[in-house]
Amino acid sequence: MATPDRITEIKTSLAKPGHTQSFACDVALRTEECIVVYYRMTRDYNLHGIPLQAGNLTVGYFWFDRPYNLYHWIERDGTTSAWYFNIGDVTSFDGSTLEWHDLAVDILATPSGRIDILDEDELPADLDPALRSRIMQARDVVLGALAELTSD
Repeated sequence: MATPDRITEIKTSLAKPGHTQSFACDVALRTEECIVVYYRMTRDYNLHGIPLQAGNLTVGYFWFDRPYNLYHWIERDGTTSAWYFNIGDVTSFDGSTLEWHDLAVDILATPSGRIDILDEDELPADLDPALRSRIMQARDVVLGALAELTSD
């Protein structure tokens, strides 16, 4: 069996300047428009009241021209646990390292119809008005396309 193509995902955050997170991910798809990565969860995690279990699959969609990315959590039986949209930008991708900047606001959606807009309170009070507007516009784009973006 061939070893999957791997990349490193590096996340920086508007809400936590100077804080960086790094994840080793397997690549499911590379196109000119996006990269799709996946990994198996190694521990249980509670995502705003949604239990995610070790062994569940996380699929991350990173578009190079969209102001958000998407994590899709899939249970071991193939059903969806949740979709989690991060408002943010891919800042660079060199083929082996994907860097993106999290702009704080997130949208959580579940198959049951639950939709939560998260972390708007993490936007700095002194945030540039143009950036704040861009973040809110991106939030509205995701909400407006949610049915399409979450269709399996």
